[in-house]
Amino acid sequence: MITVDFETYYSQTYSLSKITTEEYIRGDEYETIGVAVKVDDGVTEWFSGTHKLTKAWLKKFDWDTVVVAHNAMFDMAILSWRFNIRPRIIADTLAMARAVHGSEVGGSLAKLVEHYGLGVKGTEVVNALGKHRVDFDDAALTRYSDYCINDVDLTYALFHRMMEHFTKDELKVIDLTTRMFTEPVLELDALLLERHKATLAKRKDELLAQVAGNAEEIKKNIMSNVKFAELLREHGVEPPMKVSPTTGKDTYAFAKTDEGLKALLEHENLEVQTLATVRLGVKSTLEETRTQRFLDIASRGNLPIPLRYYAAHTGRWGGTDKINMQNLPSRGPDAGTLKKSVLAPEGYVIIDADSSQIEVRVLAWMAGQEDLLETFRKNDYEKRTGVLLEEQEHDVYRIMASRIYNKPIGQINKTERFVGKTVVLGAGYGLGGKKFASFMKQSNIELSHDEATHIVNTYRESYPRIPELWRDGDACIQAMVEQSSRGWGQRPGIIVAGDVGINRVSTPVGIPMHYHNLRFHTAENGKRQAIYTSRTGITSIWGGTFTENMIQHLARCIIAKQMLRIARKYRVVMTVHDAIAIVAPEEEAGQAQTYVEDCMRWLPSWADGLPLNCESGFGKTYGDC
Repeated sequence: MITVDFETYYSQTYSLSKITTEEYIRGDEYETIGVAVKVDDGVTEWFSGTHKLTKAWLKKFDWDTVVVAHNAMFDMAILSWRFNIRPRIIADTLAMARAVHGSEVGGSLAKLVEHYGLGVKGTEVVNALGKHRVDFDDAALTRYSDYCINDVDLTYALFHRMMEHFTKDELKVIDLTTRMFTEPVLELDALLLERHKATLAKRKDELLAQVAGNAEEIKKNIMSNVKFAELLREHGVEPPMKVSPTTGKDTYAFAKTDEGLKALLEHENLEVQTLATVRLGVKSTLEETRTQRFLDIASRGNLPIPLRYYAAHTGRWGGTDKINMQNLPSRGPDAGTLKKSVLAPEGYVIIDADSSQIEVRVLAWMAGQEDLLETFRKNDYEKRTGVLLEEQEHDVYRIMASRIYNKPIGQINKTERFVGKTVVLGAGYGLGGKKFASFMKQSNIELSHDEATHIVNTYRESYPRIPELWRDGDACIQAMVEQSSRGWGQRPGIIVAGDVGINRVSTPVGIPMHYHNLRFHTAENGKRQAIYTSRTGITSIWGGTFTENMIQHLARCIIAKQMLRIARKYRVVMTVHDAIAIVAPEEEAGQAQTYVEDCMRWLPSWADGLPLNCESGFGKTYGDC
């Protein structure tokens, strides 16, 4: 085992707080000041020299082993891009900490070693601001070397303290996720991106002109909460809402820090993006910014895929490094251009496989809603045997629509099926009629409150075990607050709340889910609700959201295992929500596609009886899949 840490040049304008990791490491200003390496539990060594001498020094170590760093995306990218060194297995104490501690401790090495009582991280890096290697005198370089050596020793100790929470498979998931960034193979089509950039700029100017006649009018309309909400509704978007922490009442989520407003920057409708852009006072839409970032990356090399392991509370991956690959737009005029700009290497294709309705299936499985599971099994058989959609008797969405509209399944039209699909995919976590109507309005389907309520109630009556799961979730929350334990769902032992410590839930991955400082709170309106401290602040939770957390976590556990199986044979380059993308040689595209689909129907032993299926495609670009 090797533990490693690099110290590199940084300045007021050239630092990880100012630019992306990719831009920093590939940038012209990059310079290695020094590096420390620890082999097993031996004495940590430090080296500082020219790039050529540093490369020679690093080559003396056997990197065909487990290599540990804190924030491995940074250090391993330096090893790969600057020194052409690629370890056999990559481990990352920052990634491990996100899983083990959630929001309780923080991700910095300083906070983590303080939490475990392992020592104290130094501050010598502060004195290195703006200093190249030649600017250090002997005394300053000695202090810097001591600082770096201490970081390595602390990282080594931290890794061993957190290892008790990790299985070998989860360490492999960290390794695989990190390599998507540090060993990139996907390429970018710069010419396509240049055309897209010009198109976006022109369209934004046209949209701004349509919003209002002049700048003052734009500001007046968009900065007023009421008028901004009206503008959003005119574009088919229900304004994001939040619960006021002081009054307990619903209010518009229009503050610059509100996730609901920031999410509009990534809306599939460019007009909505533009409105949010003006409201937030930024100069470019997200689509423009991301296009420019892709262009900049294309000028430097292949496309690294930056993903954070355990970015979400549920264990799902999240985008980072300012190119959120988890949310590339695919609808609207030219919206798929960014996906089409992502290319397979010469002689290869990209295969993208998406797990079909995995959350709905896991939800039905955990609830014990056997009739819904059986419908999925029969519909999967219909699809495998080539039955056309309009002739499928076990299409879950049309069956739901036939109950909603009280019509035979054969008479359900496309719009009615879409309503059935939306309620099946969206109502499993306690969605009410009001919010369902808002969702449908975004798809230009107007529903009265009574119609929306009828649709949601039909779903709940059709699958009564799912609402029971929400009530079970409420009981689990109550048990954790009372510091007792309780199992959740109809599959004993899969999810148990409170059995592995206060405010913790045990899951199949072996890493407990945390609800830090879980408690009941009474708002000013008198409503009593459970809240906990999450990564984004104080978050409310009830049985429906508890159910959502557990189902998303279980789906993530399955996807992660499937990804490891796929990686035995093909290079996994990306995972987006419930999809996995690989590259495979063109001549074996069909064979590889079959292999990936088989892997995505595979089940871990704890999920026996869960019917899974997937849809896949392949092409020379990511957008063609």
